[in-house]
Amino acid sequence: MRTNSLFILFSSVFLLLAPHILQAQEIETANEVRIEAQRDSVRTVGDSLVPNPQMAIQQDTVKTDTVQRPRLLTDVVSYTAVDYMRLNPKENRMYLYNQAQITYGDMVMTAGLIIVDNEKGEVYAFGIPDSTGAYSQKPIFTQGQNTVEPDSIRYNFKTQKALVYNSRTTQGTFNVLGEVTKRQNDSVYYMQNVRFTTSENEENPDYYFYARRIKFVPQKKIVSGLVNMYIADVPTPLGLPFGYFPMTEEETSGFIIPSFGQTNQRGYFLQNGGYYFAISDYVDLLVLGDYYTNGSYGLRTESNYAKRYRYRGNINFRYENLLDSERGFPDFSQQTVYNLQWTHSQDQKSNPSSRFSASVNLGSSNYYQESVNQSNTANFLNNTLRSSVSYSKTFSGEPNVNLSVAATHQQNTRTQQIDMTLPTVQGSMGRIYPLAPKVGTKKGIIENINLQYNFRGENRISTTDSLFLSPEMFRDANYGVQHSIPLSTNFKVFKYFSVSSSANYQESWVFKTYDRIYDPNLREVIVDTIRGFDSFRSYNFSTSVGTTLYGLKNFGNDKKIQAIRHVMRPSINYSINPAFDQYWDEYEIINEQDPGLNLLVEYSRFQGSLYSPPGRNFSSSIGLSLSNTVEAKVRDKDSTATEPKKITLLNNFSIGTSYNLAGDSLRLAPVSLRGSIPIIQNKLDVNVAANLDLYALDNNNRRIDKLNIQNGGSLFRFTMANVSFGYNFSSKDFAEGGDENKDKIENETFRNGGRPDDLFGKETDIDGRFMDDEEDPFENDEERENDQWYNYKIPWNLRLAYTMTYNNMARQNEISSHSIMFSGDVELAPKWVVGGSSGFDIKEGGFTYTQLRFQRDLDSWNMSFNWVPFSPRASWYFFIGIKSSILRDIKYDKRRVPDRAL
Repeated sequence: MRTNSLFILFSSVFLLLAPHILQAQEIETANEVRIEAQRDSVRTVGDSLVPNPQMAIQQDTVKTDTVQRPRLLTDVVSYTAVDYMRLNPKENRMYLYNQAQITYGDMVMTAGLIIVDNEKGEVYAFGIPDSTGAYSQKPIFTQGQNTVEPDSIRYNFKTQKALVYNSRTTQGTFNVLGEVTKRQNDSVYYMQNVRFTTSENEENPDYYFYARRIKFVPQKKIVSGLVNMYIADVPTPLGLPFGYFPMTEEETSGFIIPSFGQTNQRGYFLQNGGYYFAISDYVDLLVLGDYYTNGSYGLRTESNYAKRYRYRGNINFRYENLLDSERGFPDFSQQTVYNLQWTHSQDQKSNPSSRFSASVNLGSSNYYQESVNQSNTANFLNNTLRSSVSYSKTFSGEPNVNLSVAATHQQNTRTQQIDMTLPTVQGSMGRIYPLAPKVGTKKGIIENINLQYNFRGENRISTTDSLFLSPEMFRDANYGVQHSIPLSTNFKVFKYFSVSSSANYQESWVFKTYDRIYDPNLREVIVDTIRGFDSFRSYNFSTSVGTTLYGLKNFGNDKKIQAIRHVMRPSINYSINPAFDQYWDEYEIINEQDPGLNLLVEYSRFQGSLYSPPGRNFSSSIGLSLSNTVEAKVRDKDSTATEPKKITLLNNFSIGTSYNLAGDSLRLAPVSLRGSIPIIQNKLDVNVAANLDLYALDNNNRRIDKLNIQNGGSLFRFTMANVSFGYNFSSKDFAEGGDENKDKIENETFRNGGRPDDLFGKETDIDGRFMDDEEDPFENDEERENDQWYNYKIPWNLRLAYTMTYNNMARQNEISSHSIMFSGDVELAPKWVVGGSSGFDIKEGGFTYTQLRFQRDLDSWNMSFNWVPFSPRASWYFFIGIKSSILRDIKYDKRRVPDRAL
């Protein structure tokens, strides 16, 4: 709660309390007035306002007035003072001295000296000198959480006007210090020689605005005459003939001041200027524009909306018309780019049975490469734009039914290929156990039989950036419906073996097929598009058997390694897929030179439709897999621990292959190895993957039906390997009680399909602030709050990502990719943070995209410098501005944009 109603509170309290304090004092008995205690404790201030401390108070012999006076007070009035509370009937004044306090309800006023002058109808509140002569016990007025601390107060309850000297108060984010304040009425106050600032240091702010006279309306505004900005008590040329500062807590509509700058390509510019519309408590709108002297311009709209406990979201649209060079010059070019972003989330408690969500990011493929309105450091490295809008509904019952409608979008910014589904409708029926008993658990192969029903309807569109939303895009759409009924069961065999079996029936409906024929005159294959309903059906069967084996070796509780446990999970699966050759046809390519070389080509009319046709060849295969996990029980380093510590030595290391029973050759598939090796428990796991092939290669580096060992080689041919790991650690990990569980960084790049961390750099907004930082990036631990100029413990953090891929599929015997990426920050001082993001391509021998970051907290100001030292997008950006959002337009920024790619 802000204390912007200070003067109104002063007026109300003094108007109510002053006459009634005198009235209450007059009717007190003489026994309640302790004159002896007053004579012993009175100290003289030295002003004529304080009466002679030796003066005695005569007991009033006049009888108490029996006429009932109107009672205006609604609560008990109490007043206290440490030295004395004295009523002077001669001067018609009451004095409260040393820690004087008047309390009325929740309103409390304290001061060194409080004087109520009923003759003049005025109330005075002062501080008093302490033993060293310093001015102390300044007036403090409090109501609830509102507090005002001036040097002195003078209030006339007849005219209801007041003078407050050296008042200090907080209005919103402003700290206001006024030399003299005059109350005109309940809502208007005038102040003289005023300083107002957002600095937390009221006595010695690093900057402030100085005005000789201002008009102050609590909770609404400050209107000033000539106002100057002072930095470190030094006046600056920044001044205005008048100033207007809104003080409302609520959002208000208003203009956004643009920033001024210059670029080599487009000349001088005004950027990010516009208007903010505070439409309602639930929605707002921000409209910004850019203009460059070469004719380029941009438009940006942002809108946020929210309804508590229901939903929230935001919509952003950006459009830029970019001109390079000048019209008439040979290097002149023009292009338009746009981008639309929309996010919507629904509160889970608003409607548990239905949910609507949206995450949209679509636009020009080259938007993030060409936009000059922001620092898109991470987004420009992302090659894919993704969008999804979905609604789902659950119909409760037995069985329950789920229905969802979604629209998706995926765009490759390099190839400009766009794939969309408008829409996708899906439905599913819950699992049914038709043979299960009505009561009790399900047992055996029969009772566990269950089935489901699923359907999926799609309208799939594939187009390019240039044809987006054109009639051609909708004309070439593919649509269809797919139904599936899975039937499955599971049971135990010989107590330790788990068996699961499943059969699946699938029917696909399409509305566009393609017939093919070879035209010998044109010497090409003619594809005829047949529009109309068509369908195909397929089915398959699979079963698997698995178990779990445990191996345990105990070494004794007195050993460092007390026990090792090996968990193995072998499994065998069998699958069969019939041949559906009824959906396949042939056409013959005629060789006019030699008819004996005519070529028969197999095709299906469903090739190229929404759903791929079922296979023509019969397949029957057996799959083998073995999963391994090795754990150890070790003695805990903590001597107070009562239980040993469990660590993982090998995590889910699997070996798998398959054998094709129906194949004529190359029946055995390559052996795959997958797993992870924990290096630092719960922090660093090294992921490994490899493929081993039993078959040899011919002279053309093609697989042949001959084992590699029979061809003079080893038992296995090493064809592929990959090693990767990612690790986040910081100075807190080496401190006592370091945090072991780190959350991923979720940023805009991650939501748009990129990395969840900042290894590609951090994004900055139009005010130079890093988007992924917390509200106060310089907030330190409690133990370092008093270290204003240096850190005896330097906080830091580092993130690493390493990957290496080896390829030998066709005797390449090469490392196809090998790189390491890193990002980190170091807090050199409590107010200095230096960071960077980069990487090194070990194979090519060069650095990847590199960003260096510098941030300085200047108390009331923020300063940052963002630098990309090399690469085609080499640039830098400097920013300094006031932290407070109400003065965010007081800033200076300068940037060098990346050179235009020719």
